[in-house]
Parts: sequence; structure tokens; C-alpha cells
Amino acid sequence: MNNAPYGTWPSIVAVDLVTSGTVGLSSPALDDDVLHWLESRPSEGGRVGLWRLRPGGDLELVVPAPYNVRTRVNEYGGGAFAVRDGIVVFSNFTDDRLYRVDGDEIIPFTAAGPYRYADLRLHPDRALVLAVREDHSADGEPVTTIVALDLHGRGNGTVLCAGADFYSDPELAETGEFAWTEWNHPAMPWDATLIRRGRFDGEAVRDVVDVAGGSNESAVHPRWAPGRELIFVSDRTDWWNLYAHRDGTVSPLHPDPAEYATPQWVFGDQPYVVLGSGQILATRVSDGVASVVIVDRESGTLRTVLDTGLSGRLAAANGRAAAVIEDPDRPARLARLDLADEAWTDVRHASDQGLRQDWVSIPESVSWPSTLAATSGEVHGWYYPPTNPTVRAPTDERPPLITLSHGGPTSFSAIGFDLSLQYWTSRGFAVLDVNYRGSTGYGRPYRDALRGQWGIVDVADCASGAAALAEQGLADPARLIVRGGSAGGYTTLQALTTTDTFTAGISFYGVADPETLARDTHKFEARYLDGLIGPYPEASETYRERAPIRHVDRLSVPLLLLQGAEDVVVPPNQAETMATAVRTKGLPVAMIIFEGEGHGFRRAESIKAALEAQLYFFGRVFDFKPADELPVIEIDNL
Repeated sequence: MNNAPYGTWPSIVAVDLVTSGTVGLSSPALDDDVLHWLESRPSEGGRVGLWRLRPGGDLELVVPAPYNVRTRVNEYGGGAFAVRDGIVVFSNFTDDRLYRVDGDEIIPFTAAGPYRYADLRLHPDRALVLAVREDHSADGEPVTTIVALDLHGRGNGTVLCAGADFYSDPELAETGEFAWTEWNHPAMPWDATLIRRGRFDGEAVRDVVDVAGGSNESAVHPRWAPGRELIFVSDRTDWWNLYAHRDGTVSPLHPDPAEYATPQWVFGDQPYVVLGSGQILATRVSDGVASVVIVDRESGTLRTVLDTGLSGRLAAANGRAAAVIEDPDRPARLARLDLADEAWTDVRHASDQGLRQDWVSIPESVSWPSTLAATSGEVHGWYYPPTNPTVRAPTDERPPLITLSHGGPTSFSAIGFDLSLQYWTSRGFAVLDVNYRGSTGYGRPYRDALRGQWGIVDVADCASGAAALAEQGLADPARLIVRGGSAGGYTTLQALTTTDTFTAGISFYGVADPETLARDTHKFEARYLDGLIGPYPEASETYRERAPIRHVDRLSVPLLLLQGAEDVVVPPNQAETMATAVRTKGLPVAMIIFEGEGHGFRRAESIKAALEAQLYFFGRVFDFKPADELPVIEIDNL
């Protein structure tokens, strides 16, 4: 075994390994015994295709290029396809139209126009598609409604639900019972929603009543069960738990200090499925770790059928289920579950590029006390130690630490295997992935601890976590890096301008000026900052005080900014303004604008270039030579 300083370790996790042969697996759906799912491919510019597997058959590509099975409703999309009775419908990202797959033909059934569709529900017996529609025909915010579309027509739908700012989950039972979720500005769907139910007579929804929700309750994901019973998830007890609405009465199915839903950033999430056996197959998140459980609707008893990580959506039909499973030590996999014997069978792997176990850095659960007296309590995260079986560092050296601040900020860091994270640990970096207060998976009080405190609590939690690991000898206090994307990029920039903990920072499409974001972002997040910072413009002084761009004088460390040119969530001008200010101050700064990328990088060449740029940047600012041959990036003032 060779000796080499941290950061210089030669690694088998080459940058091409991170992108080549890797696909994103999501959105499993079962149509009787036929399994469908989505695959996104960085090698095809992030294009999403729809695949299926028939019993005893081979993998089939149902929706090939140039079609792209995505939607832009709420900008984050989701719920872009539906399948039932052998019929498939999907949203095409390039023209926002809905298409029907008819044998080998792909036929549009909505007209071209200023409409986007998501959260699709297919009812072939009624020749009906239900969807959340976003109308961009007028100036100002788009108008969101639930519409009914003719499966064989060419119109843009009949409006069934209107008047709220946002809608999701249009659920129609065979009896004609209809349910959905709605909410209004300034709430986000994890703050305050309303579940309503009524009767669909083929033309309109009538006899509407409220089921659950309110000003301080997030009630989400209504689903029909036999006997006109409506199942849903609510956080009325500070945990997203399962409930049933029966004969006008709401009852808990299994009270539990755990979460049975995650924040509804995208459409199409299905954290549970109602089974015909009087049971519910559900995702359960406890202490930030997801498992799959079966809950009996009558007795409320629970048993676990998968105790590892899970991603996004469950599906079930005819005694079988499916899910995308995210283990900590191997690439994600699409798997089927036989509900009779509760055995899982792998169908598809996100990558064949797994690592030998001695190369894999396994996350360790870590906690540390908050440093803010006003919001005391434990903070949670995942620590990934440097791991490489071929080399060791000098005994007197400590590793550089990359502290990750996840996006959202209402989101959470899971422990699924990520080659891009192993890229760092195999080169001698330690990683701390912080579930700062405001993250989900730990109950509503933990989630709400960030209300009005964005840029303060999250920053303190990241800084105190990095400092705690340095004190324990698990990180070099002179090489503490903070990195984040989007909202995590804001936390990164705030940490660099309000603390002296970190010695370098990397922001992916990060918010440099929340005031600009409040004035210039899309509808879904237009009032998000009301809860995180304060109502705008009434709280404009608070926005300015928490704007990293206004406090570059406090910045004293190198900064790398990575930005998509077509980002509509955090426009490129925020990164450009921040880079100019840092450059003017004379600090080392580099900025790379990726053409063709939006809010998040999808193209293989962008992902590769971003990884190489970061490693080159670290080598320069911390004065070490990586083992890799890296393209040179321009770093001003260095």
C-alpha cells in the first residue's frame, strides 16, 4: 500500500465512470403484470425515455428519441406519463403536448399552444385523461387547473377544478368519486394544503366537501380504497402519517413518529399504494432513512418488507409491486416485489459500474448539538470517510472535508449510492452531507425550524457540523469546503460571508440575492421565501441583510461558481454578479457557465466538466497536485 497525501490519491472512479453507462431510474408503474418506468440518460443530454418489461419478455423502449418524457409544470415537473389497460399517454418536453402510444405510432391528442400538463391519470373506460394543466396564454403567473381531456381528441381539456393557485393528485374512483389536493400562495405543499372530494358526473365535479388540511396542516396524496374510503397523508400530529376518510370521519391508520411522505417538489410521487387485500404498501422514513412497509388498514399493524433506501414512487398491481431502491453500497436498482412471499427481484440497474466493496465509502450517521441558543437541539447528517484500499495518508495529516448543503431547502439528503460522491472519497476527501434543520424526514418541528431563519439556521448547522468533525480529528480545519446547489448554493454563499469556518466554497446555480429571487422566479416558488425569510417587500431589509452579494466584504476565501445558462429558477445573472464582486475584491474566483443547461446539470459533458473543474480548483487553492490529468480552468486572482 502506497502513502500519499489526501486529495492526491489515484482512483478507479474516473470521471467518465460517473456518467458513462449511467441512467436515472424513476417512476415505476404497473399495468397488470407489465412494468413501466422512466430512464434519463446524461449521454443523450438528459433525455427521458419510457421503458417496459412484459412477463417473460425483453426490455422494450416504448417512447424513443426524439421524444422526451418530461413536463415543465411548476418548472420541476413530474407525473409525465400514465399507463392503463395497455394504453400509454405522456407529456413531451420539447412541445408540451400530450401523446398517446398506439402500437408503433405516437399520436398527439392535445393541440399545440401555451399549455403544459402534469400528474396524468388515465381512464380508458371513459376515454379520459385527467391532468394538472398550466396555462401560459396570458401575462403574469400561469393559471393552474385540473382538466379532463378526451383521449382521442385534439383539445386542451375541460376545466374541472379552478380558483386555487396550485393543484395536484386528480384521483377518480370507478364510482365517480373525485378527490384532489390544492393550495394557495404563500404556502408550499409541505406548509398548508387542502384535500377535497366530490362527484364527477362526466362534465363537472359537484357536491364538493373538504376532507383534510388547513392553515397549518400539509395533507397530501389522496388515493381511493374500496367502499368510497379515501386514504391520504397528513402531518396534523407533526409527522406525515396515513389517514382514512370514512363516512365523513377521519381516522389515523397507524400513528407513528415517522414520515410516510416527502416534500412534494415534483408531481407523480406515490409514497404509498392501496392494495386490494385491505393493506397499504408504504414508504416510511425514520431518522432520515427510508424503508418499505405494509400497513393493515383495519388493525393498524405494520411490518417491514424492505429496510434499505427508496427513491420516489411505489407501484403495485395483481399481487406485485415495484420500486426504485437506493442502497448505500451499489448503484440504484429497479426491483419487483412478489407480495405473496415478499421477495424482491432486480429488473434494471442504474449502472453496471459498481465498485468493489473495499472502495465504497459507507455513510455513517452523525449528530451534533446546535450552536444557536434560540433553536437548540440535535442536527443530523451523514459522514463519508475517505476510502481507497490502495493508498493511505500520512498519520499526521487530516483529510479535506466537503460539507454538502442540500437544495430545497425543504428537502433531505438520503444515503443512496452516488458515484459522484465516491469520486471524492476515493481521492482522499471526507464528505459531510448535512440534514440541517429545515430538512424533512425528522418531523414537522425540525422542518419548521427554518421558517423565517433561512440563511441563519442552515448556515449554523453546516458550520457547526464541519467544526465538530474537525475537532474530532476527522477533517483538516484548514481545508473545510462548503458546497451546495440552488438553495444549497445560497447556504454555501451565506456560510462564506457570515462565518469563518470554511476555507473554500463551491456554488452550483446558487442564490446570491434572495431579494432578486423573490422578484424574479417562477410561480411555484414565487412566495416560497415568505416563509423562509419574510413577506416581500415588507421584509426587504431582512432580504438585504441575508444577501451574500451585499456582503462580499465579509468573504475571505476562494470561490467557484457553476451555472446553467438556461436556468429560470435561479437566473445566471446571480452567479455573474457574485463573480464580479468577488473578482473586484481580489479573491480567487472562477465561474463556468454551461450552455444548454438549466436548474441542474443533465448532460454528461457538463457533469464531467463540473467534477474536473472542482478537483482542479481544490488542487490550486490548497496547493496539492491531484493524480488526475485535468483541464485547466481560469481562476482570477490566483
